[in-house]
Amino acid sequence: MPFRVPHIACLLVAGFLSLTLTAAGRADQITVFAAASLKTALDDIARQFSETTGHEVTLSYAGSSVLARQITLRAPADIFISANPGWMDHLETARLIAPGTRADIVSNRLVLIAHGPGGAALAPEELPARLGQEYLAMALTDAVPAGIYGKAALTHLGLWEKVAPQVAQADNVRAALAYVALGQAPYGIVYKSDAIAEPRVSIVATFPEDSHPSIRYPAAAITGRDSAAAHALLAFLRGDIARGVLVQQGFTLLEKASP
Repeated sequence: MPFRVPHIACLLVAGFLSLTLTAAGRADQITVFAAASLKTALDDIARQFSETTGHEVTLSYAGSSVLARQITLRAPADIFISANPGWMDHLETARLIAPGTRADIVSNRLVLIAHGPGGAALAPEELPARLGQEYLAMALTDAVPAGIYGKAALTHLGLWEKVAPQVAQADNVRAALAYVALGQAPYGIVYKSDAIAEPRVSIVATFPEDSHPSIRYPAAAITGRDSAAAHALLAFLRGDIARGVLVQQGFTLLEKASP
């Protein structure tokens, strides 16, 4: 009778190798918590990343402050992209950022928008007179990066005390954008990328870069969730495809990649 054990052993080994290779090459799911101002660009980037790698990306958008607090409470995020360094610093201090994964990926400009296309240009100093008794839409000025930058710019220009009583604060910058797009406020302060994404508003002024802290978007993996797929997405965000999308959507590339 022929001895069949080696043949069976070969089949078992082959099957084991097949399962191992399949497991190594399987698609993973990545959950990204990202600043609301990234939505239009990041939706496109995530789609292209998924098409390229097979990994599935779930995106959750809100104000950076809200997302950072959720991560502090152990919300299941794999990657966090903030609209300013402060909230990333907060998580890093709490040891919730995986070492060596943090990098600034992009910058932005702060703009004054008006309801409707083709709004007449104005100097920021003209805002109180143009505003009259109407509202100025902004993200939360003490918590959300766009609101913090906006308050800093208005303070630098000597305008904050004049307009503060008329500021309509929103949970995030996209909500402030919606106030203006819907005509609920004639003017608002948002990022350039937000204004480009919304055809119902127009940019009427750009705030001087030295009127507020530098706008930077750091991205990092969360401690204990820095998988190979998460690292792949972080690398993709710094690559040519993502950079092209970000520029097209009105973001500004940083001169040097930073970790």
